[in-house]
Amino acid sequence: MSENRFENGLKITAFTALFDLEVLNRGSDFDTALLTITDVNRPGLQFHDFYDYFDPRRLQVIGKAEVTYLKSLTPERRRKCFDDLFLYDIPALVISRGLDCFPECLESAREHEKTLLRTQETTVDFTSHTIEYLNRELAPCVTRHGVLLDIYGEGVMITGDSGVGKSESAIELIMRGHRLVADDAVELRRISNQLIGTAPEVIRHYIELRGIGVIDVRQLFGMRAIKVESQLDLVVHFEQWDQSKFYDRLGIEDHFTEILDVQVPIITIPVRPGRNLASIVEVAAMNNRHRKFGFNAAQELARKVDQRADAGSRRQM
Repeated sequence: MSENRFENGLKITAFTALFDLEVLNRGSDFDTALLTITDVNRPGLQFHDFYDYFDPRRLQVIGKAEVTYLKSLTPERRRKCFDDLFLYDIPALVISRGLDCFPECLESAREHEKTLLRTQETTVDFTSHTIEYLNRELAPCVTRHGVLLDIYGEGVMITGDSGVGKSESAIELIMRGHRLVADDAVELRRISNQLIGTAPEVIRHYIELRGIGVIDVRQLFGMRAIKVESQLDLVVHFEQWDQSKFYDRLGIEDHFTEILDVQVPIITIPVRPGRNLASIVEVAAMNNRHRKFGFNAAQELARKVDQRADAGSRRQM
């Protein structure tokens, strides 16, 4: 986890540095305040004394519209608008477009010990960039053991017990031109009902091969062999071949696993000597893409078999 990211939020200090914000006033909680939700608020209604449904956890942003309205007020009324806002435990107030800060705003921020920031971006650009960044940074996250690769544009995570052959298959897939996203630990974030996978920073681009050790895929195979992140489209689970277990040979039924409340297709590949696992994973990725576009080979075969059986029955009548 990033040192700027707490389990329940993002530090205002980190946010200020990332967005290159000018600090007009450091609040008493500047070093400890957190952004905990992904939305922002423009307090136009609040300046009209409407605080119903006001969520103080949101980052507050004022732009040209709010500033134009505030200019029409008397200094006393302006001061009251900011005093009322700063009575709430807001993480910070940001002034966009590099607009001048009202003296009443600065005085109130100092008195209430609230953080006051300024950006040169337009209000729309700043709010959209902020929401996009917070949606990613504060997204629900889970770490899963496996190898995540980009195969023909499909994000495929190979899972299974240690030593079953995940990393060995991944190396062969990389040598075939596919790209590594993460090995051993895959960080998955749910963003807009999609799972986005990446590798923890410390082990990014590294892969472990028993008998050889740790290798740097980027240095060994070049930039074409790596990818920073990928959407998770398919889980391929490796397990040792069990003679007593029935394995699906047609694939008519779809199977799913749930990760962060998102349903992800999953297939189980039995592992035994002589099976080319990399080729099987490659075909599984292509087949999964075909299914997303509405083509299911197993269902098509079943349909043809049914048609042939029906035709035979009619001829016998």
